[in-house]
Amino acid sequence: MGRQTHTACIALGANIGEPVRQIEAGFAALAALPDTRLAARSSLYRSAAVGYTDQPDFINAVAVIETALLPHALLAALLDIERAQGRVRDFANAPRTLDLDILLYGDVVMHEPGLTIPHARMLERAFVLVPLAEVAPEAFVPGHGRVRDLAAGADAGSVARLQRMPA
Repeated sequence: MGRQTHTACIALGANIGEPVRQIEAGFAALAALPDTRLAARSSLYRSAAVGYTDQPDFINAVAVIETALLPHALLAALLDIERAQGRVRDFANAPRTLDLDILLYGDVVMHEPGLTIPHARMLERAFVLVPLAEVAPEAFVPGHGRVRDLAAGADAGSVARLQRMPA
């Protein structure tokens, strides 16, 4: 990676097909992105669906990557990974084979059509904050504080760790 790299945190979620396998494939696909290195991966967590609740529980995780991809190029790559793993966007909060979201990208704050960094709803989602705190507790969410403090204040009652993943 000869170009300048940035640290980005990516949320992974899946609840149809084989969710654990989908998350593992998501980690592998992130590691295979050009000019990108998978720096850390959280354990896998089970959580109840949010929004549309008549669906299976989700498996969630967070990856920390070092990437030379700029935010829009990274988003495009994540959408390509989702499509390659069978993601169909039927309706908001629908069941999915794989969902990848940019949570943080360095200290970037961006509000553009189709891309908001930090992720617009991450602070409302214990299933994001808990695995994020596992792999990036010192990360700073611009305007809100350190991840470890935000996770400590989250209602994580519906989030359960499945297994500890190797570093």
